[in-house]
Amino acid sequence: MSAHLNLRELKKQRTRNALLRAALELFTVQGFERTTVDEIAEACEVSQRTFFRYFTNKEEAAFAVQEMVESRFVAALRERPAAEGPFEAMRHTVLGTWDALSRSVEEVIPVELHMRTYQMIESTPSLLAAHLRRSIELEEEIAGVIAEREGLDVDSDPRPRVAVAAFSGVMRMTGRLWGAGEDASVDAIRVLTESYLDHLKPSLGERWRDDNASQA
Repeated sequence: MSAHLNLRELKKQRTRNALLRAALELFTVQGFERTTVDEIAEACEVSQRTFFRYFTNKEEAAFAVQEMVESRFVAALRERPAAEGPFEAMRHTVLGTWDALSRSVEEVIPVELHMRTYQMIESTPSLLAAHLRRSIELEEEIAGVIAEREGLDVDSDPRPRVAVAAFSGVMRMTGRLWGAGEDASVDAIRVLTESYLDHLKPSLGERWRDDNASQA
């Protein structure tokens, strides 16, 4: 019975991955707005109903892999050593995320397709608006993690939100610059990200936690 359930779950995962890959290929080749759910389903030889079993709409499919990467970023940030300051923890986490991107994304789609999808989102007005909305929600979640790490109240101490806003601003800037460039590789965006984050380090790189005070 257990083996049967595992095989069924594996088949469902394969179907979802196939639909996701087909959707992203179509989005990046012919455009998000021009692609229909019927075309995605037809590419996988399944029904439209099957698509909606896995995705609420096209937008959810467009952001599916990015959401996975973001979730892993938040989880990894929670696990950073307590001795690291807020900026240092975020910097190490995001660079580590890029390092592990190939492994995690390749479980679902080719990395090259994920990078093309990122560029497609940046150049599609409706998706860019959704991306900015999702970014605000992610920033709030990260600020909560930083506040928890530092033993602060995120609603009474502005530093977590300020630090995350600055960090996220750099991430958005590097994403746009990378998207407009000719090199769509993971290495290219990682190097660009590291270079720009280094400019924030002098102002945000210090630790906030006063271990002596907390032990008093």
